[in-house]
Amino acid sequence: MQQQRYSIFSLVANALSGHRDWRPAWRDIDRPKERYEIVIVGGGGHGLATAYYLAKEHGLTDVAVLEKSWIGSGNAGRNTTIIRSNYLLPGNIPFYEWSMKLWEGLEQDFNYNAMVSQRGVLNLCHSDAQRDAFARRGNAMRLHGVDAELLDREGVRAIAPFLNFDDARFPITGGLLQRRGGTARHDAVVWGYARGADARGVDIVQNCEVTGFLMEGGRVAGVETTKGTIRAAKVGLAVAGNTSRVAAMAGLRLPIESHVLQAFVSEGVKPLIPGVITFGAGHFYISQSDKGGLVFGGDIDGYNSYAQRGNLPVVEDVCEGGMALMPMIGRLRILRSWGGIMDMSMDGSPIIDKTPLDGLYLNAGWCYGGFKATPASGWCFAHLLARNEPHPAAAAYRLDRFATGHLIDEKGQGAQPNLH
Repeated sequence: MQQQRYSIFSLVANALSGHRDWRPAWRDIDRPKERYEIVIVGGGGHGLATAYYLAKEHGLTDVAVLEKSWIGSGNAGRNTTIIRSNYLLPGNIPFYEWSMKLWEGLEQDFNYNAMVSQRGVLNLCHSDAQRDAFARRGNAMRLHGVDAELLDREGVRAIAPFLNFDDARFPITGGLLQRRGGTARHDAVVWGYARGADARGVDIVQNCEVTGFLMEGGRVAGVETTKGTIRAAKVGLAVAGNTSRVAAMAGLRLPIESHVLQAFVSEGVKPLIPGVITFGAGHFYISQSDKGGLVFGGDIDGYNSYAQRGNLPVVEDVCEGGMALMPMIGRLRILRSWGGIMDMSMDGSPIIDKTPLDGLYLNAGWCYGGFKATPASGWCFAHLLARNEPHPAAAAYRLDRFATGHLIDEKGQGAQPNLH
């Protein structure tokens, strides 16, 4: 199937034909081949991005992406669409800044409208100590060439005058602003990577669940699936909250816990929130979608779960944070909520590395940072799979760091996943 390139000319041409001549964005492979050079388990943003960059950057096209449901049905379609690179620690800043740079050229790169909107991310502070912490983070960012602005109270008011400045329980004293941060359309990111990978010969196999691993001579030689055995020289796992469950099929126990993270969207209102705003006295973050709904979330539910739904105590906690920050939100009705399964690592940072099993590679532990990391995650995982060595931007994301003590604890919360 020859893929159609999107442009103003193709839009006009198809409009004149009643939009009857659009071609499918990617092939739907019902019967995978018996063998591939590389099999990627997980058809979310990270898995599809990995396949795309394997083909585009490394020329490896004998690749299959296996998804147990439809592509993007997991965390890729269950997040709050925030992209940013405002991190503190050396292990994180280069990686997330590389991801931000890829976001900035992504739509032109794979010829698909991912609705990348760099509207800015503003982290509010509510005490002098928190302002000092933001100053430290901003300085660390700028030392790595990342944009950061430390705002005072009036600087925040100029951007978001609707916040509660006058009688707030937690007075706003300032904020840290990254203007290059913002949002992107999560579904479109998945579709764009799928389309780009497919155009380069990658097979995308939906409704193909991995049920086990093929072991030969102590190494992984393929996967057992609901569509039969598929052999591969290398197998990469990019299954987010299901990582511990899938890895257990290969006999691996990983330093990961699965927790549910809820998110919410309100009824549509006129343009209100200029970018992304986070509450510094609690875990609450909010932005506004192009449809007008306010999209917001907060903490994980705290207990281990594989369910894509949460419980009411966290709903109450998230709404309390919103009310403390901007009381007017209490007048809105919540239209719907959803939950994603977070693969929470022991230090709150991801893992991109080989596993102890030869032939099996791991992309996991994304905690809250999975969506914003999508481009760099795919780029670095593709580099690892193609060259058998870590990409410099992801060199710190080793699996053995939990044994050697080289942790990347961005929040300083210790080895307790549910606090990250």
